[in-house]
Amino acid sequence: MKTAQIISGLLATGLIALIPLNTFAQETATPNITKRQIQQQKRIADGVRSGELTAKETANLELREAKIQADKRAAKADGVVTDAERAKLHAQENRTSRKIYRKKHNDRDVQ
Repeated sequence: MKTAQIISGLLATGLIALIPLNTFAQETATPNITKRQIQQQKRIADGVRSGELTAKETANLELREAKIQADKRAAKADGVVTDAERAKLHAQENRTSRKIYRKKHNDRDVQ
């Protein structure tokens, strides 16, 4: 009987302990930013494949994407991604998106 009560108590404690972890995970989640990063990587790869992006342009865009990833990692480091940090990441993604478009549509092509 006591064993069943102990097991029941441990299960209840374990479930209660998981609630803060779930909340913590939501505070650092950045699914929209990750989704945009994936989409922009596809756009860069398409530009390379079609010859619209030169090696130098591609390297520049990849550096921008790496900076966004580093900033995202830094924002998550303290356990909370604030609204200001999210706004900064979105602004960086917007600038990079415009750069991708401009570099793909300039007159420089891979010969």
